[in-house]
Amino acid sequence: MLVKVVLLIDKRKEQSTKYKKILESAEITVFVASDFPQALEIMNSFEPDLILVSDSLDIDVKKALEQIRVLTYNTRPAIVVLSKSNHIQDKIESLDNGADDFLSEPINNEEFKARISAHLRRNFENCFSEKTMLFNSKISHKMIKRAINEGKTWAIILIDIDNLSFYKEIYGELATDKLLQTYSAIIKSSLDNNDYLGQLSDDNFIVITQTDKAEIIANYLIYAFNTVISKFYSEADAKRGFIFLRGDDEAEDKINLMSTSIGIITNQYKKYFDIKQVINSLFSTHKLAKYKFGSAYVMERPKISADNAVEDKEINKNILIMEPDEALSILLEATALMQGYNVKVVNEFDDLFSVIEKFKPSVIILDAGNAETLKGLEICRQLKFEMTNLDANIIFTTTVHDKEMVLNAGADLYLPKPYELSVLFGWIRKFNENYNE
Repeated sequence: MLVKVVLLIDKRKEQSTKYKKILESAEITVFVASDFPQALEIMNSFEPDLILVSDSLDIDVKKALEQIRVLTYNTRPAIVVLSKSNHIQDKIESLDNGADDFLSEPINNEEFKARISAHLRRNFENCFSEKTMLFNSKISHKMIKRAINEGKTWAIILIDIDNLSFYKEIYGELATDKLLQTYSAIIKSSLDNNDYLGQLSDDNFIVITQTDKAEIIANYLIYAFNTVISKFYSEADAKRGFIFLRGDDEAEDKINLMSTSIGIITNQYKKYFDIKQVINSLFSTHKLAKYKFGSAYVMERPKISADNAVEDKEINKNILIMEPDEALSILLEATALMQGYNVKVVNEFDDLFSVIEKFKPSVIILDAGNAETLKGLEICRQLKFEMTNLDANIIFTTTVHDKEMVLNAGADLYLPKPYELSVLFGWIRKFNENYNE
């Protein structure tokens, strides 16, 4: 639901009550301030979309207009002057000092309502995303701020598409725009007139809704997204379950098909005081959803903890190297130790599983083995698909340059030999950081 907010600054009680009723009949929320300090407080809390300034104030209208423009330069509301004057010079001076319109009183009630509605319509029309026709970050931030200050219970949902940038690189901008439009339509279908849907950036969405509806919406979006996403890929990519960006002679990690990550926060259990706090908490919760495999959502929950309770997370820097070439394995071990990793080296495939159970590595460097048998491929399949308690990332090194075969075996990274040590250890660092997060 898009709430249109108007601030009326007018010291006349009877007249301000009249204008308030007229605008509320058009489903516009109206705040009334009888003086300028009160008006500044409302501007800061609710960021009105339009401000009506009466010349009945003690402060000079021109001065009031200048101050409003300075204080609202980020939100840029429309400003309309209400005046008893009909002189052309007064109109010109008001427009020159920042007003968007000048209405001489008395004014017909229907004309007044139509003019204010027209200004609001133009104000919002400038804040649409061209791709999705949803409101952009300017309006979304404003809606979040209003939700914080209204004092009601709410939930805010951040919805993102994982691996969208990779998809865009392969399939192009038109296909990406079509995907965003489709997903925005899916999200819209899950909401009702009491919900708000907008964007925080070009490739994510934000929903403001009731707390008891948030998880229902998230579950529906995951189901709907997973149902339609394969239609945006070629038949080969959809069947394979991942895509390639580079040729077989270059290193590449497995780029899975797109999924949706959803983070949910609510003020039901935790009090939020400002928009910065909301945005930080929202992105932190959403980040947890992104760490899960495939489409997932994470909702902020109440936490129960004893006084002074601290949970220390142990950092796993264990690297397991399975490399039959003894000279290369010695070089890899020495380099890893110099970079602060704990290292185990295995030269025989038969010893690998027992070492993994005891050592619990975060990263495994696994060689393909003999070019004729490629025993490492079968070992990789067993590690990924049979060892259910294994969380380690597998870097698969091979002289047989067949990227699809390697990644289909469950490897997280295809690294063709010969490779640069700097490339290998760049990937080790990335995988180790992801593991420990």
